[in-house]
Amino acid sequence: MDHADMMAVARAEARAGLAEGGIPIGAALFGPDGEPWGRGHNRRVQDGDPSMHAETSAFRAAGRRRSYRGATMVTTLSPCWYCSGLVRQFGITAVLIGEARTFSGGHDWLAGNGVQITILDDPECVELMTTFIAEHPDLWFEDIGEE
Repeated sequence: MDHADMMAVARAEARAGLAEGGIPIGAALFGPDGEPWGRGHNRRVQDGDPSMHAETSAFRAAGRRRSYRGATMVTTLSPCWYCSGLVRQFGITAVLIGEARTFSGGHDWLAGNGVQITILDDPECVELMTTFIAEHPDLWFEDIGEE
């Protein structure tokens, strides 16, 4: 799969989360050969679980693996510090980011620690988040830990 195909999976997850009344952030984890391992979306609202970020959901769906080296985490939005820590903890090699305009998390830190970072600045990802933030500012600020 190329970057566009991978991001299409994450965008579909973001749209699914929005349709469920949640925050439109989607993610997918792909193995070294491009095989999809897991996909998911932010479920903090739906599950009442503050730790269920999109990257966490995709990681859990991928299941237990001996190694995550060579894997790529694809996310519609720059990963927060929590999700950046997950990437580092498990040695995920690359992160493909849809957009970092509306939120810039730990991707610079990841890059500084050897993780390959690619930011697509995808217009659909930007539109999903800017519209959501305008319509649900309280929920957005809760999600990013601001008041």
